[in-house]
Amino acid sequence: MNLNFIYKNFTFLLKINTWTLSLQNSNSPIYDIIIFFHDFTIIILIFITLIISFIIFKLINNKLIDRFLLQGHTIELIWTITPIFILIFIAIPSIKILYLTDEIHNNKLTIKTIGHQWYWRYEYSDFINLNFDSFITPSNSLNLNEFRLLDVDNRCVLPFNFPIRVLTTSIDVIHSWTVPSLGIKIDSTPGRLNQIYLYIYRPGLYFGQCSEICGTNHRFMPIVIESTNFSYFKKWLLSIYNNI
Repeated sequence: MNLNFIYKNFTFLLKINTWTLSLQNSNSPIYDIIIFFHDFTIIILIFITLIISFIIFKLINNKLIDRFLLQGHTIELIWTITPIFILIFIAIPSIKILYLTDEIHNNKLTIKTIGHQWYWRYEYSDFINLNFDSFITPSNSLNLNEFRLLDVDNRCVLPFNFPIRVLTTSIDVIHSWTVPSLGIKIDSTPGRLNQIYLYIYRPGLYFGQCSEICGTNHRFMPIVIESTNFSYFKKWLLSIYNNI
Protein backbone atom coordinates (compact mmCIF):
# COMPACT_ATOMS: atom_id res chain seq x y z
CA MET A 1 0.00 0.00 0.00
CA ASN A 2 1.18 3.52 -0.77
CA LEU A 3 2.82 5.02 2.35
CA ASN A 4 1.96 8.54 1.22
CA PHE A 5 -1.73 7.56 1.06
CA ILE A 6 -1.55 6.12 4.62
CA TYR A 7 0.14 9.27 5.94
CA LYS A 8 -2.48 11.58 4.41
CA ASN A 9 -5.38 9.54 5.80
CA PHE A 10 -3.76 9.30 9.24
CA THR A 11 -3.22 13.07 9.31
CA PHE A 12 -6.86 13.61 8.30
CA LEU A 13 -8.07 11.34 11.11
CA LEU A 14 -5.97 13.27 13.61
CA LYS A 15 -7.56 16.51 12.45
CA ILE A 16 -11.05 15.03 12.78
CA ASN A 17 -10.19 13.84 16.28
CA THR A 18 -9.06 17.35 17.23
CA TRP A 19 -12.18 18.97 15.79
CA THR A 20 -14.62 16.61 17.48
CA LEU A 21 -13.03 16.15 20.92
CA SER A 22 -11.50 19.55 21.64
CA LEU A 23 -13.10 22.93 22.22
CA GLN A 24 -12.41 25.71 19.76
CA ASN A 25 -9.58 28.11 20.52
CA SER A 26 -10.69 30.91 22.80
CA ASN A 27 -10.87 34.41 21.35
CA SER A 28 -12.69 36.23 24.14
CA PRO A 29 -12.45 36.51 27.95
CA ILE A 30 -15.92 35.00 28.34
CA TYR A 31 -14.85 31.87 26.48
CA ASP A 32 -11.71 31.62 28.64
CA ILE A 33 -13.93 31.32 31.70
CA ILE A 34 -16.23 28.84 29.96
CA ILE A 35 -13.27 26.59 29.11
CA PHE A 36 -12.06 26.78 32.73
CA PHE A 37 -15.56 25.86 33.94
CA HIS A 38 -15.65 22.93 31.50
CA ASP A 39 -12.29 21.57 32.71
CA PHE A 40 -13.23 22.18 36.35
CA THR A 41 -16.50 20.25 35.95
CA ILE A 42 -14.79 17.38 34.11
CA ILE A 43 -12.34 16.97 37.02
CA ILE A 44 -15.25 16.75 39.49
CA LEU A 45 -17.05 14.19 37.29
CA ILE A 46 -13.90 12.06 37.00
CA PHE A 47 -13.46 12.20 40.78
CA ILE A 48 -17.08 11.09 41.37
CA THR A 49 -16.81 8.32 38.77
CA LEU A 50 -13.65 6.91 40.36
CA ILE A 51 -15.16 6.88 43.85
CA ILE A 52 -18.41 5.23 42.74
CA SER A 53 -16.50 2.67 40.65
CA PHE A 54 -14.28 1.85 43.63
CA ILE A 55 -17.30 1.33 45.91
CA ILE A 56 -19.06 -0.89 43.36
CA PHE A 57 -15.90 -2.94 42.87
CA LYS A 58 -15.49 -3.45 46.62
CA LEU A 59 -19.15 -4.40 47.03
CA ILE A 60 -18.88 -7.00 44.27
CA ASN A 61 -15.85 -8.51 45.98
CA ASN A 62 -17.48 -8.33 49.45
CA LYS A 63 -14.58 -6.37 50.87
CA LEU A 64 -16.67 -3.64 52.49
CA ILE A 65 -19.02 -3.96 55.41
CA ASP A 66 -22.57 -3.96 54.01
CA ARG A 67 -23.94 -2.50 57.20
CA PHE A 68 -21.78 0.63 56.84
CA LEU A 69 -22.68 1.18 53.16
CA LEU A 70 -26.36 0.29 53.16
CA GLN A 71 -27.66 1.46 56.53
CA GLY A 72 -26.84 3.72 59.44
CA HIS A 73 -26.83 7.47 60.11
CA THR A 74 -23.21 7.92 59.08
CA ILE A 75 -23.59 6.82 55.47
CA GLU A 76 -26.90 8.72 55.14
CA LEU A 77 -25.16 11.87 56.33
CA ILE A 78 -22.33 11.38 53.83
CA TRP A 79 -24.76 10.71 50.95
CA THR A 80 -26.67 13.90 51.81
CA ILE A 81 -23.88 16.41 52.56
CA THR A 82 -21.39 15.40 49.83
CA PRO A 83 -23.71 16.17 46.86
CA ILE A 84 -24.56 19.55 48.44
CA PHE A 85 -20.90 20.59 48.52
CA ILE A 86 -20.36 19.29 44.97
CA LEU A 87 -23.29 21.36 43.68
CA ILE A 88 -21.95 24.45 45.47
CA PHE A 89 -18.52 24.02 43.85
CA ILE A 90 -20.19 23.77 40.44
CA ALA A 91 -22.74 26.56 41.00
CA ILE A 92 -20.29 29.30 42.04
CA PRO A 93 -18.31 29.50 38.73
CA SER A 94 -21.52 28.90 36.76
CA ILE A 95 -23.23 31.93 38.34
CA LYS A 96 -20.10 33.99 37.72
CA ILE A 97 -20.21 33.15 34.00
CA LEU A 98 -23.91 34.07 33.78
CA TYR A 99 -23.21 37.40 35.45
CA LEU A 100 -20.24 38.27 33.21
CA THR A 101 -22.10 37.45 29.99
CA ASP A 102 -25.12 39.56 30.95
CA GLU A 103 -23.30 42.48 32.60
CA ILE A 104 -22.21 45.20 30.17
CA HIS A 105 -18.77 46.58 31.05
CA ASN A 106 -18.38 50.15 29.74
CA ASN A 107 -19.36 49.29 26.19
CA LYS A 108 -18.18 51.63 23.43
CA LEU A 109 -20.10 50.12 20.53
CA THR A 110 -23.57 48.60 20.18
CA ILE A 111 -24.77 46.33 17.40
CA LYS A 112 -28.20 44.80 16.99
CA THR A 113 -28.76 41.43 15.34
CA ILE A 114 -32.24 40.64 14.06
CA GLY A 115 -33.19 37.10 13.09
CA HIS A 116 -35.33 36.50 10.00
CA GLN A 117 -36.39 33.35 8.20
CA TRP A 118 -33.70 32.68 7.11
CA TYR A 119 -31.02 35.35 7.34
CA TRP A 120 -29.61 37.90 9.78
CA ARG A 121 -29.94 41.67 9.74
CA TYR A 122 -27.33 43.83 11.47
CA GLU A 123 -27.90 47.35 12.76
CA TYR A 124 -25.08 49.51 14.13
CA SER A 125 -27.10 51.47 16.66
CA ASP A 126 -24.45 54.16 17.27
CA PHE A 127 -24.57 55.28 13.64
CA ILE A 128 -27.35 56.69 11.48
CA ASN A 129 -28.83 54.43 8.79
CA LEU A 130 -26.10 51.81 9.11
CA ASN A 131 -27.77 48.43 8.64
CA PHE A 132 -27.58 45.55 6.18
CA ASP A 133 -28.77 42.00 5.60
CA SER A 134 -26.44 39.02 5.75
CA PHE A 135 -27.36 36.05 3.52
CA ILE A 136 -25.54 32.76 3.08
CA THR A 137 -23.21 32.64 0.07
CA PRO A 138 -24.58 30.15 -2.51
CA SER A 139 -22.36 27.15 -3.19
CA ASN A 140 -21.99 28.07 -6.87
CA SER A 141 -20.71 31.57 -5.91
CA LEU A 142 -18.00 30.53 -3.45
CA ASN A 143 -14.38 31.53 -3.94
CA LEU A 144 -11.49 29.16 -3.23
CA ASN A 145 -10.85 30.63 0.23
CA GLU A 146 -14.50 30.55 1.36
CA PHE A 147 -16.38 27.86 3.28
CA ARG A 148 -19.52 26.15 2.08
CA LEU A 149 -22.59 26.79 4.27
CA LEU A 150 -20.55 29.09 6.54
CA ASP A 151 -19.71 32.19 4.48
CA VAL A 152 -22.06 35.12 3.92
CA ASP A 153 -22.31 37.97 1.44
CA ASN A 154 -22.08 40.71 4.10
CA ARG A 155 -19.94 40.07 7.16
CA CYS A 156 -20.43 41.70 10.54
CA VAL A 157 -17.28 43.82 10.91
CA LEU A 158 -16.19 44.60 14.48
CA PRO A 159 -12.99 46.01 16.04
CA PHE A 160 -10.97 43.80 18.38
CA ASN A 161 -9.85 44.84 21.88
CA PHE A 162 -13.04 46.89 22.03
CA PRO A 163 -15.97 46.39 24.48
CA ILE A 164 -19.14 45.76 22.47
CA ARG A 165 -22.76 45.30 23.49
CA VAL A 166 -24.75 42.90 21.30
CA LEU A 167 -28.53 43.29 21.26
CA THR A 168 -30.59 40.62 19.57
CA THR A 169 -34.21 40.01 18.71
CA SER A 170 -36.28 38.30 16.02
CA ILE A 171 -39.02 39.24 13.58
CA ASP A 172 -40.76 35.88 13.21
CA VAL A 173 -39.68 32.86 15.28
CA ILE A 174 -37.02 32.14 17.91
CA HIS A 175 -33.48 32.10 16.51
CA SER A 176 -30.16 31.80 18.34
CA TRP A 177 -27.14 33.97 17.54
CA THR A 178 -24.19 31.70 18.26
CA VAL A 179 -20.43 32.12 17.70
CA PRO A 180 -18.66 29.24 19.53
CA SER A 181 -15.07 30.58 19.46
CA LEU A 182 -16.26 33.80 21.16
CA GLY A 183 -18.31 31.99 23.78
CA ILE A 184 -21.58 33.55 22.56
CA LYS A 185 -24.96 31.83 22.39
CA ILE A 186 -28.01 34.00 22.92
CA ASP A 187 -31.62 33.53 21.87
CA SER A 188 -33.22 35.98 19.46
CA THR A 189 -36.81 36.04 20.66
CA PRO A 190 -39.71 37.90 18.98
CA GLY A 191 -40.93 40.83 21.07
CA ARG A 192 -37.93 40.65 23.41
CA LEU A 193 -34.54 42.36 23.35
CA ASN A 194 -31.71 40.26 24.81
CA GLN A 195 -28.15 41.49 25.31
CA ILE A 196 -24.70 40.01 25.76
CA TYR A 197 -21.18 41.34 26.28
CA LEU A 198 -18.61 40.82 23.53
CA TYR A 199 -14.87 41.44 23.62
CA ILE A 200 -12.63 39.99 20.89
CA TYR A 201 -8.95 39.35 21.59
CA ARG A 202 -7.46 39.32 18.09
CA PRO A 203 -8.25 39.92 14.42
CA GLY A 204 -9.69 37.13 12.31
CA LEU A 205 -12.84 35.53 10.96
CA TYR A 206 -15.20 33.92 13.44
CA PHE A 207 -17.95 31.64 12.18
CA GLY A 208 -21.22 30.70 13.78
CA GLN A 209 -24.71 29.52 12.94
CA CYS A 210 -28.26 29.76 14.21
CA SER A 211 -28.51 27.20 17.03
CA GLU A 212 -32.27 27.14 17.29
CA ILE A 213 -34.37 24.97 14.98
CA CYS A 214 -36.29 27.81 13.32
CA GLY A 215 -37.66 26.14 10.19
CA THR A 216 -36.78 24.24 7.04
CA ASN A 217 -33.88 26.54 6.11
CA HIS A 218 -32.51 26.71 9.66
CA ARG A 219 -29.09 25.48 8.52
CA PHE A 220 -28.79 28.24 5.90
CA MET A 221 -28.37 31.28 8.15
CA PRO A 222 -24.69 31.36 9.18
CA ILE A 223 -22.91 34.13 11.09
CA VAL A 224 -19.52 35.58 10.13
CA ILE A 225 -17.75 38.16 12.28
CA GLU A 226 -14.74 39.88 10.76
CA SER A 227 -12.58 41.27 13.56
CA THR A 228 -10.22 44.09 12.49
CA ASN A 229 -8.25 46.93 14.01
CA PHE A 230 -10.07 50.18 14.68
CA SER A 231 -8.46 52.02 11.74
CA TYR A 232 -9.81 49.51 9.23
CA PHE A 233 -13.16 49.54 11.01
CA LYS A 234 -13.44 53.31 10.43
CA LYS A 235 -12.54 52.86 6.76
CA TRP A 236 -15.21 50.18 6.48
CA LEU A 237 -17.77 52.54 8.02
CA LEU A 238 -16.88 55.25 5.51
CA SER A 239 -17.18 52.81 2.61
CA ILE A 240 -20.64 51.76 3.81
CA TYR A 241 -21.80 55.38 4.01
CA ASN A 242 -20.37 56.15 0.57
CA ASN A 243 -22.43 53.32 -0.93
CA ILE A 244 -25.69 54.46 0.66
